Formats: sequence, structure tokens, C-alpha cells
Amino acid sequence: MDKRTARIIKKLKEYYGAPDTALRYNNEFELLVAVILSAQCTDERVNKITPAVFKEYGSPEKMARADEENLKKLIYSCGFYNAKAKNLINASKDIVNKFDGKVPKTQEELMSLAGVGRKTANVMRAVAFGEQAMPVDTHVFRVSHRLGLSNAPTPEKTEIDLVRLIDNQQLTISHHLFIVHGRQTCHARRPKCEDCCVKEFCAFYEQNIIKRKTS
Repeated sequence: MDKRTARIIKKLKEYYGAPDTALRYNNEFELLVAVILSAQCTDERVNKITPAVFKEYGSPEKMARADEENLKKLIYSCGFYNAKAKNLINASKDIVNKFDGKVPKTQEELMSLAGVGRKTANVMRAVAFGEQAMPVDTHVFRVSHRLGLSNAPTPEKTEIDLVRLIDNQQLTISHHLFIVHGRQTCHARRPKCEDCCVKEFCAFYEQNIIKRKTS
């Protein structure tokens, strides 16, 4: 890891400690369900929905047999409920039929499931299975770009940049640090730049705050 990146990660650790996922779950399948539901939805909202979902469809076998209309009602408030309901049922069918009822662990197998893209697969690898991975969501994308760690146009290419810059054993904790920093400080609109623990590294702060003050 280059010195600049190492200093950024160190500062974030000193400020935020060792954050983990905000999603509430009890097992790998519940986490998968929660992550699929979290697309275009806040973790806070997902956590309000999932207790009822888990109570009724808390296993791949139960979800595979779920009544789609009933499932839609349970997940309605998280948005895109039609697609998410179909994906949850179809992914669960594949888990039962292709993976002996167990959530698969490899990137390729995870991404073969309905509703599971690269980010979701990486979250499962990092959080459920304890691997080192760098899922790039909107917070990670925004924070890494503002800090000059990437200027790639897509999450996939941003992931490549971050994996190249950050030590492998620091990938998952760095992912969580970028997320909590994005949620608490580096907001998309009206970021709290003056309170930022890494503003000395931030091109956004220099261009939008310092220059505004001196102009």
C-alpha cells in the first residue's frame, strides 16, 4: 500500500474504529436476502422489513416456495419490489437445486444467482465468509473518488483501482470505513468537510471549500 493510501486508512480507523455491516442477519442466507433488498434502499429501511421476511421465509427452501404476491407485500417499502421478489425466489430455487440448500461461496457461483451482481457477491464474500474483498457501492465510489483513490467511471473499474492500492488484508475493513465515512461525513450533498478526518487528502475539499474561501 502506498504511503498516502495507508495514511488515509489509518486516519479513518482512528476516527471510526472498526465498523461492520449495518444490516441485521443471523446466517448467510438472511444476509443474502438483506443485501439483495438493499439495492437502491437504505440499510435502515431493510432492517425494518427483514424481521417479517425472515419469520415467514427464513430459509432457501421456504423462500423458494414463497407466494410471490405475499412476498411483494412484505418488501414493498424497499422499492423495486416486483424484481426483488422474483430474484429472491429464483435465487433460492437455485440455492436449493444447485447448491444443496447452502449459499455458495465463490464469486462465480454467487453471481450465477438471480439478483446477485458483483457488489452483492463481494459483500457476501467479505461479510458472510470472512474473505478480503472491496464491494463498491455508492458511498465507496463517492469517497474513493473524492479522495483521489480512483477516477474510474464505473464501480467495477473503481474496485480494480482500490484493490491495486490497498493491501489485501485491509480491503474489507477499508470498504466498511469508506461506507461509514460516506454515511456520517462525506455526504453526496452538503458533505461535512470541516469535520472530515481526511480532508487534508481530499481534492473535493480543496477545490470546493478552500478555493471558495479564498476566491
